[in-house]
Amino acid sequence: MRLPWKAAYPGDLVSAIDTPALVLDLDAFERNLQRMMAALKGHSVRLRAHAKSHKCPEIARRQIALGAVGVCCQKVSEAAVFVDAGIKDVLLTNQLVGATKLLHLADLARRARMGVLVDDPLQVLALADVAHSQGVSIDVYVEVDVGGRRCGVTPGAAAAQLARLVADRPPLRFAGLQCYHGPAQHKRTPLEREQAIAQAVEAARLSRALIEADGLQVERITGAGTGTFLLERDSGVFNEIQAGSYIFMDRDYGDNQPGAQDVRFEHALFVRSAVLSRTQPTRAVIDAGLKASSVDSGMPTVWQRPELRYVKAADDHGVLEVPADASLALGDALMLVPGHCDPTVNLYDELVCIRGDRVEAIWPIAARGALL
Repeated sequence: MRLPWKAAYPGDLVSAIDTPALVLDLDAFERNLQRMMAALKGHSVRLRAHAKSHKCPEIARRQIALGAVGVCCQKVSEAAVFVDAGIKDVLLTNQLVGATKLLHLADLARRARMGVLVDDPLQVLALADVAHSQGVSIDVYVEVDVGGRRCGVTPGAAAAQLARLVADRPPLRFAGLQCYHGPAQHKRTPLEREQAIAQAVEAARLSRALIEADGLQVERITGAGTGTFLLERDSGVFNEIQAGSYIFMDRDYGDNQPGAQDVRFEHALFVRSAVLSRTQPTRAVIDAGLKASSVDSGMPTVWQRPELRYVKAADDHGVLEVPADASLALGDALMLVPGHCDPTVNLYDELVCIRGDRVEAIWPIAARGALL
């Protein structure tokens, strides 16, 4: 039975998808999956795909089938969706505070290999208490601030001290270092990205050296994102990358100037919208506003219509600047490239997956809204 509030069903023509809808071009998406794995082939660096980008178990299964070792999540409730879907190796790239979250993590650790980050001794002690009381083992990574100015201990001695505290608290297992430089992903020029990651690599190298001098093994140094992963791949220090946005891409990543060797991922994620008002010759209003596309990283662009400029977003309206002679009428459909893919995905219940001119599948965004 077709439900009136569903944007589309498998077999529908793309032209019949109701708006606004989140649309995934499967051909471009699959090429992005393959390009990432090809970039890592022959290197001693593995992919742990970041699931906060897609929040979709169907996508995680495809990433793992092609060679990803598991996924990253940001929230324990988000991780629970993936564990329930059969994903057996999940790293929470975040710190957990509070008994409820810690008990939830322990429950997941009975069913999957779970990792979590720490940057404070109190976090370690709380994790050790819950792991001991619940009879589970948890992988713990020390997060090092390698330039992002967010979470993480100072590189070097502070990282080594925290690693020792973890190692001395079984059933916690010191698994390695989290060394992610978030702002570097969106530095516009290749030179800016290279300089930022060079500093991150040295911070990771120093921290590893002091930890190993204390007799501990640093099995894993993990981090990197879509914008810089080749630099971490070739660093000789990182042995795991956490790219996520590569499967979709967005306008913000598209604004980066590519380096000569960069992998050219394609835009695969779109918000399908329609013109609902056309009262002025140089303005059009579409039905995709703040509830349809995140603008935290700037406005979306209109796919393959460079003459149209998205200039303002209200709750349910997007305002376009339009040349007076532009061909654009009421009801015309447009594809938007979101400014930031991750929070845009979180606005939707489903991905409408298309191939050519047909809807091939509908994938639930099962972890959307997972905030705990």
